[in-house]
Amino acid sequence: MSTDSMRAATGGDERETARRTEIAVLAGGCFWGMEDILRDVPGVLDTDVGYTGGWLVNPTYHDTHDSKSGHAEAVRITFDPSVIGYEELLEKWFFRLHDPTTLNRQGNDVGTQYRSAIFPQSPEQKEIAERVIARVNASGKWKRPITTSIEPASTWYSAEKYHQDYLRKNPGGYTCHYLRD
Repeated sequence: MSTDSMRAATGGDERETARRTEIAVLAGGCFWGMEDILRDVPGVLDTDVGYTGGWLVNPTYHDTHDSKSGHAEAVRITFDPSVIGYEELLEKWFFRLHDPTTLNRQGNDVGTQYRSAIFPQSPEQKEIAERVIARVNASGKWKRPITTSIEPASTWYSAEKYHQDYLRKNPGGYTCHYLRD
């Protein structure tokens, strides 16, 4: 049976019926608060907190502090681009849930592990990130310039199990993240 005959017999191309997903990797301070907000965004299918952007292989939570590993606390977001696009995820969520003007800091959390960074997973994501940062900078919403860096995608290391869904497991736990208008 030819490929076209198989498509006709099954009602179409298998790829058309499979859900297409994309990955976004974002850092904006403590990963607990970021994950808590992002997991409920329409179109977000999954979140995983972890470490990326550093030099140490298989870092732990303690390795990320005091710039011992170069890694940022980040969230790896699996999303459905037919529901939410990467550009919207950045502009309407990422740049509202943290202060992108504080270098290596969010609230009381200080250090390079708390930097504001975008780790594009494709050249298209990099172009979008550059456009969004320029637009957010020009918007006048923030009194200081955006310090968010765009860093090369690098190895992702999932954080320890107790960090996953931390604020769901520990309601009322510490977070400095909230949506800013």
